[in-house]
Amino acid sequence: MSQLADLRAAVKLPLYMDNHATTRCDPRVLAAMLPYFSEDYGNAASRTHVFGRTTEAAVDKARAQVAAAIGASADREIVFTSGATESDNLAIKGVAHMYRDKGDHLITVATEHKAVLDAHHALEREGFRTTFLQVGSDGLINLEELRAAITDQTILVSVMAVNNEIGVVQPLAEIGKLCKERGVLFFCDAAQAVGKIPVDVEAWQVDLLAFTAHKMYGPKGVGALWVRRKAPRVRLEPLFHGGGHERGLRSGTLAVPLIVAFGEAAEIAVREQPQEAVRLLALRERLLKGLQGNLEHLYVNGSLDHRSPGSLNVSFAYVEGESLLMGISDIAVSSGSACTSASLEPSYVLKALGVGDELAHTSIRFGLGRFTTEAEVDYAVARVTEVVNRLREMSPLWEMVQEGIDLSTVNWTGH
Repeated sequence: MSQLADLRAAVKLPLYMDNHATTRCDPRVLAAMLPYFSEDYGNAASRTHVFGRTTEAAVDKARAQVAAAIGASADREIVFTSGATESDNLAIKGVAHMYRDKGDHLITVATEHKAVLDAHHALEREGFRTTFLQVGSDGLINLEELRAAITDQTILVSVMAVNNEIGVVQPLAEIGKLCKERGVLFFCDAAQAVGKIPVDVEAWQVDLLAFTAHKMYGPKGVGALWVRRKAPRVRLEPLFHGGGHERGLRSGTLAVPLIVAFGEAAEIAVREQPQEAVRLLALRERLLKGLQGNLEHLYVNGSLDHRSPGSLNVSFAYVEGESLLMGISDIAVSSGSACTSASLEPSYVLKALGVGDELAHTSIRFGLGRFTTEAEVDYAVARVTEVVNRLREMSPLWEMVQEGIDLSTVNWTGH
């Protein structure tokens, strides 16, 4: 306990290790956006006066910054939205409705974000058909299964870059090449990717790409959809209709302060990404090795070789998940994805990997980020170790395991 007390003294509690749910707004980003609330407050569509022209110029700069962050050459391909969920819906539903005369078949992955899955389910109710690809125990799709799933009726393949729960990175360039060969549009939800791994829409041969500011130390409430304008020119049916903003694809007065902040956040994230990736990977290794050195029956969910650097999803056998979360309440982490964490059902992503319900219920997602320190990682290791050991000591199952009993051979028939 004295070691834990010493570690506690070295950090400021509570700790934040849920950076895949959202990130703290970087002070540099906050400073960039503040003037657009009270000084440069014009409507960017009001070009007849200096207030509007000033904010229009600021939006144009941010658009270029955001485009550069994903390797896009034409900043006019960026459509600003309220976030990645809206971008996902605009991409998937916009393509489906625009290209319905070419086909009614869509392909996605069982481990996608709920925004993607639910958009496909909504389209199924309109008569579209969706193939949900399964993943291996490492969280990766099988490219041959994707190839076999594409038919002459397929109009869109949707595969996320980095999984929001397990951090696994899909083989995006290979997926893009396959889609291009078959003449099918390729959409990528890159909300967890930009600023964490190198993102290049040309190298990936993506046709549409969604991302958001609040996953890269910008504010909540603003995102973007990149839409390819040539080879091929992608056309979308808009979700909103109104004043024709954003080339008619997303009507509504632009949130200039948020857009300016998005541009600043994107530029900082991409500029610092190479060295930040090295630092985060070292922190993740420190966290994993610390936990593995202190605890047995610990399981990493998803591939460690194909993973974003700050992401770690671990299951602790013979521990009740809710009790574990309550026990480490001074560390902000999540069990499953933040968007569905209110549910007591085990994570659908982990179940898709083949993880059993018991282990899935004990999974913890650690999201390390820009402001995470070594001292915080060391405290997390000690705190999680303490709580897991305490909970296991209270578990009759753990006692049986310690006695060498193989629980898989036990007949649990009740009376």
